Amino acid sequence: MSNTEPATNSPSASISPSELDSALALVNRVVRNIELAIFGKRDVIELVLIGMFSDGHVLLEDVPGVGKTILARALARSLSADFKRIQFTPDLLPADVTGANTYDQKENRFSFRPGPIFANILLADEINRTSPRTQSALLEAMEERQVTVDGVTYPVPRPFFVIATQNPVEQQGTYDLPEAQLDRFILRVKIGYPSVEHEADILEAQRRSHPIEELEPICGSAEIIEIQKLVRRIGVKPSLRRYVAEISAASREHPDVQVGVSVRGSQRLMTAAQAFAMLNHRDYIIPDDIQSVAPHCLAHRILLRPEAKLAGVDEKSVLKAVLRQISVPAQ
Repeated sequence: MSNTEPATNSPSASISPSELDSALALVNRVVRNIELAIFGKRDVIELVLIGMFSDGHVLLEDVPGVGKTILARALARSLSADFKRIQFTPDLLPADVTGANTYDQKENRFSFRPGPIFANILLADEINRTSPRTQSALLEAMEERQVTVDGVTYPVPRPFFVIATQNPVEQQGTYDLPEAQLDRFILRVKIGYPSVEHEADILEAQRRSHPIEELEPICGSAEIIEIQKLVRRIGVKPSLRRYVAEISAASREHPDVQVGVSVRGSQRLMTAAQAFAMLNHRDYIIPDDIQSVAPHCLAHRILLRPEAKLAGVDEKSVLKAVLRQISVPAQ
């Protein structure tokens, strides 16, 4: 990473070195704790934490058996926060997610019974196995941090972080995530298979019991919220804000793209770049930060034209072309 000086007109001037050191030390402790259960995937762990510290949500998309659910559970065990899991199935109803009003015979009135969505960390396991109608039950909470049932609005706890998993290979009994749902995820992350060495370590570590059972909490909800606030204060020069906007605009104008990156996507890209900078011990972002998180932040927000898909074009190749055509701001 470059040692470029931060912009003098940046809000990062209010971040003291001790604040940054303290936050990064805590993050590294959480990463090391999760690595006791997830071997050889530090980059993936950091991306998930970037999603959480950006006050966003993460979609883990990969084949079965590579550790998507274990990663979510390891994160939850590393944080002293309320954790809930929803196993998405074809017969799941929206009320099974949000909760519903039930009649209390003793009180002779209806009362709200909260669903599992009222948690700090929510694992939406195999989210593409339920109908779009039920998937949409997550939309309001993911964007507005509230749930509306029968005209009454209830706030979800803070922090509120959704980790969803899906298998992109299996098609039978699954539903494509609607574009509006995909747009709510700040990052889409693939875990990938471990190396042979790390796979051998996994086999040894799990001979008697799973290491996840031994993980201890490292921090709580208050610390997560403080880091989220710190990320928002990471400095962004005006030229880099424009760089983000130009990337999104170019995606909309690409000939192979039917729907490009939304304004929400631009906002999420900038926030993810701020979190990436924080993890690299900087109180300001540089173009490398934007370029590093862009593939995970923007590819799932691009809808290709049918003829482009038939020609073998994919979202990542379009994004690479967009990044090549935009001039990188001078640092």
